[in-house]
Amino acid sequence: MVRRHLLALRDLDRRTIEGVLDAAQQFADGGSAPSLRGAVVATLFYEPSTRTEMSFILAARRLGAGVLPCDVEHSSVRKGESFVETVRTFEALGADALIIRHPCGGAPSLAARHVACAVINAGDGMHEHPTQGLLDLLTVRQVKGHISGLKVAIVADVRHSRVARSAAWGFTKLGASVVLAGPATLLPADFPVPGVRLTTSLQEAVKVADVVMALRVQLERQSGGCIPSLAEYTRTFGITEEILARARPDCIVMHPGPVTTGVEISAEAADGPRSVVRRQVENGVVVRMAVLEWALGEGIQTEHDVRREAMDRVARDRVQPEAVEVH
Repeated sequence: MVRRHLLALRDLDRRTIEGVLDAAQQFADGGSAPSLRGAVVATLFYEPSTRTEMSFILAARRLGAGVLPCDVEHSSVRKGESFVETVRTFEALGADALIIRHPCGGAPSLAARHVACAVINAGDGMHEHPTQGLLDLLTVRQVKGHISGLKVAIVADVRHSRVARSAAWGFTKLGASVVLAGPATLLPADFPVPGVRLTTSLQEAVKVADVVMALRVQLERQSGGCIPSLAEYTRTFGITEEILARARPDCIVMHPGPVTTGVEISAEAADGPRSVVRRQVENGVVVRMAVLEWALGEGIQTEHDVRREAMDRVARDRVQPEAVEVH
């Protein structure tokens, strides 16, 4: 059994994404089994989280795994322990999977180079948030029945958003068209996803959109001066019922949370009949169950120490003599 890392949706092909979504839907339909009994899942969150961390913990427990949480603020990190030493420590403690959120883009990838256990990115800086992207895909597929051919508008602080990047990769890989909208100062100069359009016109972005996703203005990642004020941002880019009237009649409204009601989206839009925000939260658990099963594979309860088994196999291969052809 081979551990798999989930570092970015950019790395996954369409078949893999759809396989994870299918597995998540089975969990949503009531299918569940303690397939990871005996496994240990560690959570290392260097940034605050509610939905992501709690849903990973619930997902691991529903699959029968043990959970090893790290309270970073009260760990040896405060004494100067390096990130690499921390992840190695958790591997030595028996973690089969590390769930990592970090303010620096690329931190989960760094961890994956130093440990043999599975590494799952729970959000790294402005890079990606792959499990959020997957739960967004599942939510849209549940409501719309398909993703290919849909128009998805993602509005707000795109420049600083890891959610926008994962969503753009996921939706385009499954055949949707994606447009990103926001003030020029909150749009990236060079967006990495091919085929995605950028616009400073909110009206153009939401016109005949099937999905409108609002994002939080991430003041904590801005160096200052990106927008004149939150009030000005709300006036020009806030998602309201009036704006949604330009979208398709059956358009759905999404938000990854936390929602700053009255800033990027009005209360009426966030809580109205178009909103699927609560469903996104619900789907977070089943998607992360599917991701954990995908990352750790089947048979964990009987092959718990697979890293040692893999090392032994490599060692045996190295000492085997070369085959000699006898005539």
